[in-house]
Amino acid sequence: MKRIKQAIFLATFFLLFSCAEKKEISWKIADNPILSEWAIQVDPLRPWPEYPRPGMERKEWINLNGLWQYAITTKDTRPDAWDGEILVPYPVESALSGVKKRVTENESLWYKTSFSLPGSWKKKRILLNFEACDWETRVWVDGNEAGIHRGGYDPFSFDISELLGREKTHELLVCVWDPTSTGTQPRGKQVAKPSGIWYTPTTGIWQTVWIEPVNDAYISSFRIVTDADNGTVTIKTEAVNADGKEITVALKKDGISIGTATGTPAREIVIKVDDPVLWTPENPFLYDLSIELKDGKKVLDNISSYTGIRKISLGKEGDDFTRLLLNNRFVWQNGPLDQGFWPDGIYTPPSLEAMVYDIEMTKKMGFNMLRKHVKVENRLFYYWCDKLGILVWQDMPSGDSYIRRTMPDIERSEESAWQFEYELKRMIETKYNNPSIIVWVPFNEGWGQFDTERITDLIKDYDPTRLVNSASGWTDRGTGDMNDVHNYPDPVVPPAEENRAIVLGEFGGLGLPVQGHTWEQKNWGYRTMDDEAQLLERYKSYYNLVNQFVRENGLSASVYTQTTDVETETNGLMTYDRKVNKMGVENVRKAMLDPVASSGETGK
Repeated sequence: MKRIKQAIFLATFFLLFSCAEKKEISWKIADNPILSEWAIQVDPLRPWPEYPRPGMERKEWINLNGLWQYAITTKDTRPDAWDGEILVPYPVESALSGVKKRVTENESLWYKTSFSLPGSWKKKRILLNFEACDWETRVWVDGNEAGIHRGGYDPFSFDISELLGREKTHELLVCVWDPTSTGTQPRGKQVAKPSGIWYTPTTGIWQTVWIEPVNDAYISSFRIVTDADNGTVTIKTEAVNADGKEITVALKKDGISIGTATGTPAREIVIKVDDPVLWTPENPFLYDLSIELKDGKKVLDNISSYTGIRKISLGKEGDDFTRLLLNNRFVWQNGPLDQGFWPDGIYTPPSLEAMVYDIEMTKKMGFNMLRKHVKVENRLFYYWCDKLGILVWQDMPSGDSYIRRTMPDIERSEESAWQFEYELKRMIETKYNNPSIIVWVPFNEGWGQFDTERITDLIKDYDPTRLVNSASGWTDRGTGDMNDVHNYPDPVVPPAEENRAIVLGEFGGLGLPVQGHTWEQKNWGYRTMDDEAQLLERYKSYYNLVNQFVRENGLSASVYTQTTDVETETNGLMTYDRKVNKMGVENVRKAMLDPVASSGETGK
């Protein structure tokens, strides 16, 4: 009888728990033209559960992703009631948010959630972190304002320690305003009225929100610089309340310590590496790093990180052409234009697995590089590029006026210029330690291009370890490390230069809509193909030319448009839902091999 009662109790508890859980989950994916296979696998109780900052990892943290309340109101008007639930971190326009509504420049998007902290955090400083929120974000904790952030692509934090009330449960309130294409802020391809090469906007939280505890003294950031020629790893750490404290850095190779050094915050600490294993796309070897902030023997902060030792430069190797060199040798950099849009999450991939799939497929198709086009991804994306071995050309998201071709550099307002430069520097700061990123691209096709030489110098001064592609396509000003041309659909090559490399920053755009996998019935490509066979044949002919340009004209890099279809564009190697690889993985790989040299790496 006792066992029967226990069984009835457990069954009743399970039923009540199941009902409570069902009641809690009112979310469902909004109606959408197409979905990726990962969208239907999203768990609304645990969306994007992964630690979001792999290059600076602490053990303790709380993920705040999940179902929050939301409301859309007239701009700067607090909600009287809530419209429903939204799944964070998917933008409000996306199907995965469960809302799929547009928010105009005359409206505010509000969020509300609650959280509790472990008792062990009672004497800690509490940092509230947003990986990205587009565009102006105001935050309150327990009714107290934490701060304002303006920027759509960079992670930001607030120290909320002094704002927390006495209650065990705390309220988090967020208000977002996003002018999208009516403003001058960096926004990439987001527009209020999507069409052609312009896509659905992202408003609000679109990356992970999370909390972590720290001591009064803690590490706030650090820069890693590797020297492939001399075999050194240099770390410079910034810390809060760290006067009189020490920094200890340990470097490991395959789990075995190979070097330790001690110094102070804000000063360079150098570790010598004997016979360094250099990071390449073929062998993306990563060393493990640990960084400790100490007060005597007491450890105040402990960070886990990693690095890859590699060098990117200009030079000549075996011929008279100035080329892009990786670790002092020429490697033909060949990749797709990667827009980073998803049919179900817009700016936010459905899951980590979905996001990594794109990188893995890029590698499997035979590419060793991708150009991340006028969008900045989350920090996990670049970690997986580091880990899997894919070179990244990172665009700065464009904004202000989209003036093209032969127009001179535009005049920006002081406010617009300041915001662009602020977000540009934040992009560099927060992605500085990723070995996969080798090129910064401040401007694309004259979109909002201004003060080109000065902006190039700013980047060079801010990050002397990488190359700068000052203007990808159309409005070259003779600055930076390469002359980059765009041409659709067939590939072309600019004249060789003595002091800069020559690259083909965009070409192709061969369109093929696949029935059942398109965003709309009306779609387009720069040149529409009749079927897969014609697409593959044209693709082969284009890469025969590209390989010829590499061998005979000194071309260093090529970027094919594009990784996937995006909304009404059907230019992708894959469909927008990632369910169809139009030419087949092996066919794409083989088509890019040089029929003369049979080398997809050197082009010689």
